[in-house]
Amino acid sequence: MHFDDDTEGWILSIGDAEQSHVDLNDPRRVFYEYLRRIANVVDLAGTPGTPLRAIHLGGGAMTLLRYIAATRPGSPQTVVELARELPDFVMGRLPLPPGSAVEVIIGDAREELPAARAGLAAPADVVVLDVFRGADAPQHLRDREFYAGVRDLLGPEGILLVNVGDDPGLQFLAEQARMLGRPAGPGSRPLFEDLWCLTEHSMLSGTQAGNLILVASTRQIPPEWGEALRIAGPHPAAVLDRWELEEWLESL
Repeated sequence: MHFDDDTEGWILSIGDAEQSHVDLNDPRRVFYEYLRRIANVVDLAGTPGTPLRAIHLGGGAMTLLRYIAATRPGSPQTVVELARELPDFVMGRLPLPPGSAVEVIIGDAREELPAARAGLAAPADVVVLDVFRGADAPQHLRDREFYAGVRDLLGPEGILLVNVGDDPGLQFLAEQARMLGRPAGPGSRPLFEDLWCLTEHSMLSGTQAGNLILVASTRQIPPEWGEALRIAGPHPAAVLDRWELEEWLESL
């Protein structure tokens, strides 16, 4: 972990890959574009400024957790992190905002779903899944049974946010979107009734690598969120509702 003068924040790297960026002076500043898009959805959930219950599957340097603690004081939050020593290392170097209500569960995201369901932040208003990238993602964290377990963490109006990093062609994104938003077979229902996608506009070409955010809900996502998310950026922003997402997936 090191302080980066150019971005005025602390960067957590694992191996040669940057994992997280934290601004200790202003945790409301989210530097990475994909995470800013997630934060914009969090801003729309519930009543602005009031506590939310949030479960983070994958912790990193807890950037989004810090954002929620700063913008919605008193929010109970649970982090499930596979790397046993990472949470203590991060919190030792980069303390959480005073008064943060945080529970840390060490273990595999799938194996610890029962613990998260019984934990501080359940039933959740927001679940954030940020644990994998592309086709190398572990199979047990990308199948229908796993997502059904994640869905069970949510309250009645809860939102699931999935960060999907993918390669050109975006086949992993297409797989995950169909897993979340389409029925398993005749006579079955989709895991989630509504599914949107947020990304940088050039990603719609399908020819470059990058991050896309899937926004899933067991209820209809408020249509007015579309315009709010386009305005919020980062720009140029693409916001695809369920029908636009389906049409785009067919073109990939």
